[in-house]
Amino acid sequence: MCYTLSGKKWEKMGSDKMYIGEFQYSIDEKGRLSIPSHFRFQLGDKLIVVRGLEKCLYVYDEKEWNKVVSKLSELSFTKKSNREFSRMFLSGAFEAEIDGKGRIAIDGRLLSHASLQKECIIIGAGSKIEIWDKAIWTEYFQEHMQIIEEISEELDI
Repeated sequence: MCYTLSGKKWEKMGSDKMYIGEFQYSIDEKGRLSIPSHFRFQLGDKLIVVRGLEKCLYVYDEKEWNKVVSKLSELSFTKKSNREFSRMFLSGAFEAEIDGKGRIAIDGRLLSHASLQKECIIIGAGSKIEIWDKAIWTEYFQEHMQIIEEISEELDI
């Protein structure tokens, strides 16, 4: 669901949820991180924070998380790689709530996984949000901007 600011009120636009944009925030000493305001309205009350694949964290709203879990449950449990992926991915998932100041508390194991120190980059990545350490994101971004044209040829958009 997309939202627009109309006066002082957020209003729904369309029916597809799409997280986009890049924002910089700092984690406080208690492991709390502010979530950009327009993401907060899309996320709802309950969200899931999980270890991401490229040394970042993924943040899902409840509906998108249920889709991910549903897809994982459809994988054949007799295939070792399916079991291993599901086990590792789901074991790192934590429910979080956005507090009155627009922050989420991030579990220490997740902070460690993504090497989150102080400065973070929060990006919209379609159906999910990603949280990156600023230095790691900067390096990743620079590295991948150099090959974006090659990657785009494979996508056929």
